Amino acid sequence: MKIPHLTIGNITVPYPIIQGGMAVRISGGRLAGTVAKAGGVGVIAGTALTEAELLTEMEKAKNIANGTGAIGINVLFAVSNFADLIRTAMKNGIDMVFSGAGFSRDVFSWGREFNVPVVSIVSSGRLAKLAEKLGAAAVVVEGKEAGGHLGTDRPLKDILPEVVGQVKVPVIAAGGIITGKDIKWALDNGADGVQMGTRFAASEESDAPESFKQTYLDASKEDSILIESPVGLPGRALKTAFTERLDKGLIKPTVCNSCLKKCSNRFCLRLALEDAQKGLMQDGLIFAGEKVHTIKEILPVQKIFHNLISELRQD
Repeated sequence: MKIPHLTIGNITVPYPIIQGGMAVRISGGRLAGTVAKAGGVGVIAGTALTEAELLTEMEKAKNIANGTGAIGINVLFAVSNFADLIRTAMKNGIDMVFSGAGFSRDVFSWGREFNVPVVSIVSSGRLAKLAEKLGAAAVVVEGKEAGGHLGTDRPLKDILPEVVGQVKVPVIAAGGIITGKDIKWALDNGADGVQMGTRFAASEESDAPESFKQTYLDASKEDSILIESPVGLPGRALKTAFTERLDKGLIKPTVCNSCLKKCSNRFCLRLALEDAQKGLMQDGLIFAGEKVHTIKEILPVQKIFHNLISELRQD
């Protein structure tokens, strides 16, 4: 098939592929920049970064991309410094902003102020219409198959046609997108592009440690589970020693730095994600999509793109 470009706002990239923002510190400047260089949209996960750290990751990404593709940022709406991080990114030349895991109306006015496209992550036609009305340049439709925080228990195949039929802005399919065949399915069903997180977390350029990536490779279908996140949303993660202790009520936060606007205090989300990024698998929470078990090797981003594009062109 002929592979379409992806246009969001005033930005066009060669391939309709967006790398999902994965926190904490899994998708940093190196991964985002390499995805952009390959012709997609690379996304820096800003959650848990300071403003200075975010600027460093943005500079790293732009240097790697060297004018190709686009660089975005994704910050969990629930974090206390959401506004500071988003506005800092917009002031300093981020190409686009992704907003999800909660709904911010302010982000659209900031987008207009700095002329930065805002992409809303939604899980229903109703939310997609609201986002479009408020000024979203595109919407990411995320099904239950996605890793991380979820806004729905419905599969992508049910939500995608609902959203496509209700908005005129570009629609990006997310959740369970791993192969070129998955991308073709999304495009055939009305999507303008796809967002892929788990496949790129399992790349050489992701900032996940080798033990984290090996957990992906070792995962079975049954290892994909849902946990109750302190932000008040379910989260899709991998079954580990940490989640087993969490399920038994054996994990309690010992310190709190008020990183979330609202927190159930069931456990410290930031610390659990940071431990996973540091390779402390016994204490870390590992977010992953429902189809992580289909990934059998860690590849460089360029090879992942080559495989995806080759699979698309075969159809």
